[in-house]
Amino acid sequence: MSLSIEWITILMFGSMLLIMLLGLPVAFSCGTVGVIFTALLQGPAAVNLVSTRIFGLMTNYLLAAIPLFILMACIAERGGLIADIYEAVYQWSGPLRGGVAHASIIACTMMAAMVGVIGASEVTMGLIALPEMLRRRYQKHMAIGSILAGGTLGILIPPSAMLIVYGMVDNSSIGQLYAGAFLPGFLLAGLYIAYVAIRCAINPTMGPPIPAEERLPLNERLKKLFPLIPMSVLIFLVLGTIVIGIAAPTEAAGVGAAGAFVMMWLQRRLTGKGIVQACENTLRASAMVLWTMFGANVFVALYVMVGGGAFVTQLLLSAGNKWVILYIMQFILIFLGCFIDWVGIIMLTVPLFGPIIRKLGFDPIWFGVLFTVNMQMSFLSPPFGYALFYLKGVAPPEITTRDIWKGAMVFLLLQFIGLNMCILWPEIVLVVPKYFYR
Repeated sequence: MSLSIEWITILMFGSMLLIMLLGLPVAFSCGTVGVIFTALLQGPAAVNLVSTRIFGLMTNYLLAAIPLFILMACIAERGGLIADIYEAVYQWSGPLRGGVAHASIIACTMMAAMVGVIGASEVTMGLIALPEMLRRRYQKHMAIGSILAGGTLGILIPPSAMLIVYGMVDNSSIGQLYAGAFLPGFLLAGLYIAYVAIRCAINPTMGPPIPAEERLPLNERLKKLFPLIPMSVLIFLVLGTIVIGIAAPTEAAGVGAAGAFVMMWLQRRLTGKGIVQACENTLRASAMVLWTMFGANVFVALYVMVGGGAFVTQLLLSAGNKWVILYIMQFILIFLGCFIDWVGIIMLTVPLFGPIIRKLGFDPIWFGVLFTVNMQMSFLSPPFGYALFYLKGVAPPEITTRDIWKGAMVFLLLQFIGLNMCILWPEIVLVVPKYFYR
C-alpha cells in the first residue's frame, strides 16, 4: 500500500484514538494499530519484526528496576511506613494553620524520595489524611488538592520510575536525570505548601490548627520521629547509591526492595497476607507499565520507519523559533496527558521529540526533566488522570468526582507555574547534574 506520510499519520493516530474510545487500553490500542499497519504498509512478512522488537525491549536490563521500585512501594504501604511518616510530620506541623495539609504534602514528598511511584502515597493519604482534614473542617477542595498534588511528586522526585523509562527510550543518563529532578520536585512541593499557607493565613477557617489539648508534648513528638530513621536508610540505599555512582538504577531498586522487606520484617509489621497483597499489586502495576511499553514501541517503530519521525521534525521546525517549538511540545504533552497514561506518552513522543530537542541545541537532560514535570499535570487532568481515580477509590462517600476535579484545578495551575519556572531558569534543573557529573 502506498500512502503519503500525512495520510499515514491521520490513519494511524486516528485509528489508535478510535480504538481507545471504544474502551481498549492504550497498550493494546497501540499494539493492534501497529501490527495491522505493519502488515498493510510493509507486507505480511514484516509482522515477524514485531516480536523481534518486543523481545529486544523485554531483555533490557533497566526494565527490571520498575517492578522492584513498585514492590518497594507496596511493601512500605503494607508495612505501615507511609502512615508512620505522616503521623511524625503531622505532630510537628499540626499546630500550624493548614498543618494537616502541610503534613500530607511533606509526607508525600518524603515517600516520593523512597519509592518512585504515586499509587501508594495517594491511597494511604486518602485513607488517613483526607478524613482527618474533613473532620477538622478543612476547606474540602484544598484538602483534596493537597493530597492529589503531593502524591504526584512520586513520579518526579528520584527514584522516579518515569525517569527510568524516559532515560531508556531517549538513551539519556538516568543518573543525570535523577540529579536534575531533585530541585524541580522540591520546588513543586514548596509551591504547594506556600499556597496552602497563604490561603490559610488569609482565611484561617480553611485550615484550622489542631487544638492545644490534642498536641503531644515535646518528648512524645520526638519519639514520633523514630520511623524516619529507617526511611532515611532506605532513601540512601536507593537514591544515594545511584547519584554517587555506587549502583545502577536496577541494582539500587533491588537493594531498596530488599531493604524495605527486611525493615518491615524486623519490626514485625509485615504479615504473610501483606506480602502476598504487595506482590499482587506489584504484578498488576508492572504488567500495565510493561504492556504499554511493548504496544507503543510497535506503533512508534513503524511510524518512524515509514518516515513519521522526519515528518514530525519538519512540521515542528517550520514554527521557526526554538522556544515556540518547545512550548508547542509542552502543550502537546499537556493535551495527551488528558487521555493517555504517562508510559504511552513517553513511548509515543520521546522518539520523535528527542532528536528535535538535540537539533535545536537544548540540553536533553533539561528537556527530560521538563517532560517529567509536565507529566505531573497528566495525573491531575480530567477526565483520565490516574491520581483522580486513586483518590476517588478511597475517599469518603460525601466526596464526589466533581469535588475531586475541582480540588485538582488550583494545583494544576501551580504545576504549570513550576514548569514555566524550570523553562525560564534552566539552572533549577541543571545545577545538580553539573555538580555531580562535571
